[in-house]
Amino acid sequence: MGIKRASGVLSPYNFSRRTLRSDDVSVKITHCGVCYADLAWCRNAHGDSKYPLVPGHEIVGIVKEVGSNVDRFKVGDHVGVGTYVNSCRDCDYCNDEQEVYCEKGPVVTFNGVDDDGSITKGGYSSNIVVLERYCFKIPDNYPLASAAPLLCAGLTVYAPMVRHKMNQQPGKSLGVIGLGGLGHMTVKFGKAFGLNVTILSTSISKKEEALSLLGADRFVVSSDQEQMKAAAKSLDFIIDTASGDHPFDPYMSLLKTGGVLVLVAFPSEVKFSPASLNMGMKTISGSLTGGTKVTQEMIDFCAAHEVYPNIEIIPIQNVNEAHERVIKRDVRYRFVIDIENSLK
Repeated sequence: MGIKRASGVLSPYNFSRRTLRSDDVSVKITHCGVCYADLAWCRNAHGDSKYPLVPGHEIVGIVKEVGSNVDRFKVGDHVGVGTYVNSCRDCDYCNDEQEVYCEKGPVVTFNGVDDDGSITKGGYSSNIVVLERYCFKIPDNYPLASAAPLLCAGLTVYAPMVRHKMNQQPGKSLGVIGLGGLGHMTVKFGKAFGLNVTILSTSISKKEEALSLLGADRFVVSSDQEQMKAAAKSLDFIIDTASGDHPFDPYMSLLKTGGVLVLVAFPSEVKFSPASLNMGMKTISGSLTGGTKVTQEMIDFCAAHEVYPNIEIIPIQNVNEAHERVIKRDVRYRFVIDIENSLK
């Protein structure tokens, strides 16, 4: 499925993948997650969409062919492909397996320009050909549909959580701003790491599902000044997944001395008082997704600890409706397209 202009409406679109190269893996796509980035580039929100465009960067499937130099994968393996499919492979960040921070910029999975000059096309399609380095092994016991959202939503929060050693400090307290695709994965990882997890939400309507369904320990309505005052200086970490504009000072007040707030979303601006940062020796940190090393570590962790995203599986024929529902935040908590059984 592709989009030929900035209308936002996807329709059937035929195209060909490149011929398999010696270090390539050819993947039959079974599932693809629906990310807000899909909507943004379909609708040319950033002014750089290259049409015709095929979105999708939470891709999972089965290896159907490998190049002559490929040694990590074989035909029949379950694999994933995430938000980028190439990088310079020569800079300090690539050498450290943090390719998403490649000094020349990673080649994103769709709407990017690959090393042969072609425009990359994503996972709303039947197959994909990717360099071996940017493919990830999915254990056979982990459901492919569940694996798809890990490649963006899961990794976006897992990578900074591990970077700030939240996985090594059981008993510490984590706050989560926003309870969508990223936020619900933050809760799941936090609980798997042994953290005490507090949901920070503007709406009390999500309280029951946050506590009973996702297993959070506490729920704070951030618009309630009394609840926020009671939670002051109670959190060691905050993961901020809220993409809409919001004040930062009230959330900074919830951090203990030396606490860390990690921003993984893209509000239009970030404003806070220097006192919110300096008085408590606090840190604000940013993060994208993650490099190849941490991606594979996350997938293996999810399989070992039975961490699964909450998903709604849809046929590709319903993808335009799904995009509209994402805008309305009407999804619990990630759409996954059943490519294998619906794209013919």
